[in-house]
Amino acid sequence: MNTLALGVSLFAPDAFFARAATRLDREPVPQETARLGDEHLNPDITAEGITFRDAAVLIPVVAREPEASILLTQRTAHLSAHAGQIAFPGGKIEPDDASAAAAALREAEEEIGLSPALVEPLGYLPPYLTRTGYRIIPVIGRVDPAHSLTINPNEVVDAFEVPLSFLMTPDNHRQGSRVFKGTPRYFYEMPFNERYIWGITAGIIRGLYERVYG
Repeated sequence: MNTLALGVSLFAPDAFFARAATRLDREPVPQETARLGDEHLNPDITAEGITFRDAAVLIPVVAREPEASILLTQRTAHLSAHAGQIAFPGGKIEPDDASAAAAALREAEEEIGLSPALVEPLGYLPPYLTRTGYRIIPVIGRVDPAHSLTINPNEVVDAFEVPLSFLMTPDNHRQGSRVFKGTPRYFYEMPFNERYIWGITAGIIRGLYERVYG
């Protein structure tokens, strides 16, 4: 059901942010308690023995009326990792970063020119552990709809918004698979118009849905 008692959409900015405020973690949770990750759909994958490198991504929820949206990027085709894929702004947490949120905001400014002054960090999802050895900390932020972007062409080819209602509807969370080193690997995919959202990005979106609406 997508409406509240007074007819306000669950995906209106105030409704979403009020709901998220009671469900998000105030600080990043320890790695050993993480519930998101590649093993979510692939139970044979284990984090045992992996030394994870810390990274952070910003989930930029734009406070548009009457319905909020999530800002995503498309990575350039020449990058060494995840080239051309749909992603959240983010990257490695550097020693100079005061926190995971600070790292996510820095990366968002570097990649798409999103001013940290227009983003209010709200909380965290559990870390997403990848088979490639990253512990990704998702930071949810409220973004002023009056923001403007300046794309860094070395990292990003495009930035676009997807309605929150689409991404928070479980019927749009398909399960895809590919063979990796002779073994089927499963992942979430959320095709939206000509955009193909899948893999880690779709897994984190699924985690946001489960935490806020599940």
